[in-house]
Amino acid sequence: MLIDQARVEVIAGKGGDGCVSFRREKYVPKGGPDGGDGGRGGDVRFEADEHVRTLLDCRERPRYRATSGRAGSGNQRSGRDGEDLVVRVPRGTVIKDEDGTVLADLVRAGESFVAARGGRGGRGNARFATSTHQAPRRADPGEAGEQRRLELELKLIADVGLVGLPNAGKSTLLSRVSRARPRIADFPFTTLEPNLGIASLDEERQLVIADLPGLIEGAHLGKGLGHRFLRHVERTRVLVFLIDVTSLDPMRDLEVLENELRSHSAALASRRRLVVLSKSDLLPPAERAGAPERAGLPDARLISAHAGEGLRELLEACWALVQPPAAEGVS
Repeated sequence: MLIDQARVEVIAGKGGDGCVSFRREKYVPKGGPDGGDGGRGGDVRFEADEHVRTLLDCRERPRYRATSGRAGSGNQRSGRDGEDLVVRVPRGTVIKDEDGTVLADLVRAGESFVAARGGRGGRGNARFATSTHQAPRRADPGEAGEQRRLELELKLIADVGLVGLPNAGKSTLLSRVSRARPRIADFPFTTLEPNLGIASLDEERQLVIADLPGLIEGAHLGKGLGHRFLRHVERTRVLVFLIDVTSLDPMRDLEVLENELRSHSAALASRRRLVVLSKSDLLPPAERAGAPERAGLPDARLISAHAGEGLRELLEACWALVQPPAAEGVS
């Protein structure tokens, strides 16, 4: 199950207290102050890890607390610093404050964000000694670490996103071009969560493809299931609109999909895209040649995931669209 949202509380470690101590040695009656400083509290840090797929761990463990610093001691010995707590999250995790402010967007593996900084250790009394105040009996307490509540949101990173109305054949297409095994059935809303698959064109060329739950009109307002996963479309470089060629109004189906994506995010209106008519195997052989024109979508590609027709050409077209912006990074 894909867990793509979580709420957590992060608590950084408290700084260690400074020490009040005086040197005590034989034949040294006035050794002076020698209290050490307290150690720094540990930070809580989120780090993107390519081996983590969901936010399940964050959902099951909603509180993260780093260790505190140790107190200082005599002989000017500083306390040990608290260890940082590293929370590993999937690539594509967006970290938000309680008010919805975006604090970090961890896209690349290894990127990190310090969510809560540890408190500073207190100063020992050796720090306060002066020529006029040679026996200070004060030390600073350690500072408290930061504490905050955060919202984590995962947006899948993929080269190609498959969008379409329920039962448009997205899951079947993904299963034919990759090793992914999404649930496939002849009723609406078979896909209940996004699925990822890797399509290999050859040994050196691969495409990461995301199959998103079916959209219906009004999805951006919360209708159906697709609205919960529209955020994942934002990470894809190319959108493939899958339209059932046997639909009564393929042009209307495309308009619904484009409107839902545009209503969710204006940036998606300019995203590179392909329009594909699926399920061509359901048409009589004589009607397949002019199917895109009759559907009112002359530039659309005609495929049959069930029969394996047109899939290689579709992948090559997707690869051609994905390649130019490869150096720009994921937007």
